[in-house]
Amino acid sequence: MSNIVKTISTEIKNAIMKVKFFRYGKSDVQEVRQVTPFGIDSNPIEGLAGLYVKTEQKGDAVLVGYIQDSLTDVGELRLSSTNASGVEQSYTLFKNDGDIELNGNSDNLVRYSKLEDAFNELRTDFNNLVTAYNSHTHITTATVGGTPTPGVLTPTPTTGSPSIANILPAKIENIKTN
Repeated sequence: MSNIVKTISTEIKNAIMKVKFFRYGKSDVQEVRQVTPFGIDSNPIEGLAGLYVKTEQKGDAVLVGYIQDSLTDVGELRLSSTNASGVEQSYTLFKNDGDIELNGNSDNLVRYSKLEDAFNELRTDFNNLVTAYNSHTHITTATVGGTPTPGVLTPTPTTGSPSIANILPAKIENIKTN
């Protein structure tokens, strides 16, 4: 036997999620264990409709899932969190084309180590050019009384500055990839 029930509250007792709900009306408050797929731990918001199921063991019942709108296509998996009012706060979407969306799809994550290697190479190349530019000299010719005077070596009048750019603040330590 099963019923669609409306959640009232949750409580964790001895590492077990217990969900309180109205079964047959406001005078019939029940509390049962929430059962979820392996590796998924969730805590439902108040007012969510769930599926209450009695088991073959007398007095043993569970809440096995919740009724909610689906936003996925065939073969996709979407995990999300909400605030207490049910407003979505974050999501991860594993798409059926192999892409993963993390709170949106308007930007990209990067492989930081590869980006850092390329950035450091570019910064080194730039700094080598600055050093070469700063150390070169000019041969100038002066005209004295209408007669050109042999060249005089003069240093570069305006020098460049080496880069101290750093991409370390862009690194997200708690998200990893291959």
